[in-house]
Amino acid sequence: MNNKIRKASHKDTYRLASSLARAFDNDPVINWLVRKDKKRTHGMEILFQSCIADLCLRHEHVLTTEDYTGGALWYPPGTSEAGYVRQFTLIPKMITAVGWTGLLRLALAMQEMKKDHPRERYYYLQFIGVVPENQGKGTGKALMKPILDICDREKCGAFLQSSKEANIPFYRSCGFVVTKKIFPGKNSPPLWLMWRSPKK
Repeated sequence: MNNKIRKASHKDTYRLASSLARAFDNDPVINWLVRKDKKRTHGMEILFQSCIADLCLRHEHVLTTEDYTGGALWYPPGTSEAGYVRQFTLIPKMITAVGWTGLLRLALAMQEMKKDHPRERYYYLQFIGVVPENQGKGTGKALMKPILDICDREKCGAFLQSSKEANIPFYRSCGFVVTKKIFPGKNSPPLWLMWRSPKK
């Protein structure tokens, strides 16, 4: 196992997306959103490829381990909103990920999730994941540290939406506190909104 963390580039997209798809395989909210048929595995990988290459990489805050067993997708302050043109260009990939029937559910869920983003300046952690066999070995903390250090230096907050109640203690150990529990859609699993104030 290699916990050395570095910034990802476009050449890392496919391997990192594959690992994140494995990490989120049993995630309640992801499984509520993605398709349930035989194309599910491919759809999961396309979802994470798009999040990495089409959205997050241009902000230069995608982190990966050297062996691709873990990754984190961070957005710096003021960058987490994708414009309508960019959203429109991603529709074919999102159909691959969630199916035609899931497209409206995804759009409404994203809209609902945006409502509760903080008004303060913050770094947004969209996804952090480690492949199952490497979980509990410090990789998650290693992926958190570089950006949380920046938050502390810049006196800036950090924000995330946890899709698993079991992960809340981990985030708390990194300085986050739960601020709200929401349901991003009809019959959806909950999300726990979490905020971290910069350390003084």
